[in-house]
Amino acid sequence: MAKKEKNYHLKIPSRTDDLEVIRDFVASVAKKVGFDGDEVNKIELAVDEACTNVIEHAYQYDVKKNIDIAIKIDYNRFTVVVTDRGKGFNMQDVELPDMKSYLAEIRVGGLGIYLMKQLMDEVDYHSEPGVKNEVRMVKYFLKDGKKKGKSNKK
Repeated sequence: MAKKEKNYHLKIPSRTDDLEVIRDFVASVAKKVGFDGDEVNKIELAVDEACTNVIEHAYQYDVKKNIDIAIKIDYNRFTVVVTDRGKGFNMQDVELPDMKSYLAEIRVGGLGIYLMKQLMDEVDYHSEPGVKNEVRMVKYFLKDGKKKGKSNKK
């Protein structure tokens, strides 16, 4: 894995049409640093969920606002930070679904945070009302560039 820290950044309008650009950006960096296809897909999906939540909930589909995606690579982790300046929320108030009930009821939507937490090793949310909201997601590497097992499935 990389010996020194590397940073990548994308600032993009809050449009569902641009989710593909975000996915491509994240996937290309994840591949570049050595994640295999399965792990790239997990990272890509987690970031897509975070950005979809920004578009839908924080910005309520206001295309005039931007989403910032920052990727930081260091010797043992791949960190993605999704930042917005929209409406915040308290992640602790969001109950993770009981998947048996969810599937039995044939519900649609509402799994974004659950998926992020299942797909990434760490997921943290920080909100400064009226200033910014950040979702920080981490995937760990082994020395040969492959990821470790889950460190905190919540």
